[in-house]
Amino acid sequence: MERNMKQPSFGKLNIPKPQTSGASMPRNSTMSGFGGTEKIKDTRPLHDKAYVQQCIRQLHEFLTEHGYPGILSAKTLQSPSTKEFVKVFEFVYRQLDPTFEMPNLKVEEEVPAMLKALRYPFVLSKSSMYSVGAPHTWPQALGALMWLIEQVKSNWCLSKQGLLFSDFCEDTDIEEGAEYNQLLLDYNAETYSRFMQGEDTFDDVDELFFNKLKKLYNVDEALLASMEEKYRILSDEVEQLEKESRTDRLMTKREEKLQLQADLKKLQSFKSSLESHKANLENRDSELRDELETTGSQLETLKHQQNKLQHLLQNQKFTPADVERINREKRELQQTISSLSKSLEEAEQHKWNEEIALAKVNEKAALKVAEYNKLARKLKLIPLSAENAGGHDFEIRPCEYGPGSMVQNKTQRQMLLRKLVSDVEEENSRLANMKLSLEESCEQVNSNILDKSNDLKHLREQIRKLDELLDFNMQELAKEEQEWLAEEESVENHRKLLEKKVNFGYDESVQQLKAAQQQYHLVLQETNEERRTVANNLASIFTTATNHLSITEKCLEDLHVRVKRICSKAVEEDEAAVEKLRETLKNFRSKANSL
Repeated sequence: MERNMKQPSFGKLNIPKPQTSGASMPRNSTMSGFGGTEKIKDTRPLHDKAYVQQCIRQLHEFLTEHGYPGILSAKTLQSPSTKEFVKVFEFVYRQLDPTFEMPNLKVEEEVPAMLKALRYPFVLSKSSMYSVGAPHTWPQALGALMWLIEQVKSNWCLSKQGLLFSDFCEDTDIEEGAEYNQLLLDYNAETYSRFMQGEDTFDDVDELFFNKLKKLYNVDEALLASMEEKYRILSDEVEQLEKESRTDRLMTKREEKLQLQADLKKLQSFKSSLESHKANLENRDSELRDELETTGSQLETLKHQQNKLQHLLQNQKFTPADVERINREKRELQQTISSLSKSLEEAEQHKWNEEIALAKVNEKAALKVAEYNKLARKLKLIPLSAENAGGHDFEIRPCEYGPGSMVQNKTQRQMLLRKLVSDVEEENSRLANMKLSLEESCEQVNSNILDKSNDLKHLREQIRKLDELLDFNMQELAKEEQEWLAEEESVENHRKLLEKKVNFGYDESVQQLKAAQQQYHLVLQETNEERRTVANNLASIFTTATNHLSITEKCLEDLHVRVKRICSKAVEEDEAAVEKLRETLKNFRSKANSL
């Protein structure tokens, strides 16, 4: 329960309820008889890795969203330094008080004191501030930051409510008078009483308190209903706008624009094809018109010739002698045509036979030329820029030369080829001599390779031995590391046992203190001298328990630091030994590779 509540702003009244967990049962009061507070156990799973990672993500999101000035990543928040923690704490605290400035001296004492002033329900020791990033102290510091962030969000929520529902208090000047304080005091007393009896919800008390507040501040129910309806309408509009923004109308319009542009290009291409087709049809039409006009003029000419011949036929007159003469000349012409046709057929047959023979000869010559050109290409004599051409053209092209020039080119090529054959024979003899010398060198190299292979086998055997030595050393290192871990675990168990014993002694001391206080009240009525004696005894017992607790905590911290230093020193020495072995192995391998 919060002791100090701000004046509620009417609209939707939000009264904070106590956050509890567990079954409904009577709770122990946190108030002792003398006004002190008992130590409250932190029920948050701060030692759960999943919960810690979730808190780190929420802290990183809060710092990023609200403009943290420094460069801080989620990886850094896994184990921050004290300086980084103080900067984060200062940034979060400024969300509550923008004028806050962190003092430069004794920040390890200031942070727990400020949390205590903010009524942080758990204890954050001063010693934990010296090593915030340690695995056993960082979860408690992270929990304090998350609690502070919740207070910041609650403060923002109350501020927004004050701005949102300020219309109800514009026309009236209401202050927290005696009547409001009395209502609030009654409400806190009733809810706290029920809370101590084990209840978690106070709906009937809340409703009665709301009604009294509405009556006190003259709340207009109709105005509340209209504002709720207006809020619902605005929420629907906001939701509709969010849906439209998610659909991204601009992107939809851009896609429609691209689709329309593609359709326009298709239409333009179709239009250009239609225009070209139209031009072709017009050209075809003009050609057909010209052809029609030409055909018409030819038809008119033929009609005119027909009329002329018809007129000549009708007007001519032949005698029987003319007819006999014409028939005789016709027969002679037919005999001449038949004899000439026979001679033409014989000449064409002879020509065909000659062409077939020529084609066979040309085919054989073409095969010879193709075979020659193929062989010349294999020998790199063709083309002109080939390796063995020497700037001469050895390719035969049958259709380029006449009979005389072909013989001349044949003679020239034969001379060049003879010269090339002689050069090749000389080169062959030179290469044979070189082959013999290379074979001798190869035999010598093979003997050297055999010697080197023997050396390599010896080096591999040495490397194998070194690998076995390295494996043995690694196993020894692993065993030592397991021993250190076991020793560290035993130290941690011993520390927990000591802490348990200290807590048990502290609780026993508190019980003794309570018993002594009760006896103090009884003895106080009898004599003042006995009261002073009991008070002195109680003070000495409390001081002894506190000193014992601080001395035990300091011893545990020293023991943890000493164990950590020993472990780190052993790990460094083992790493140096492993690095030395790796360097030795690397040197042996480099020597083996060089050999």
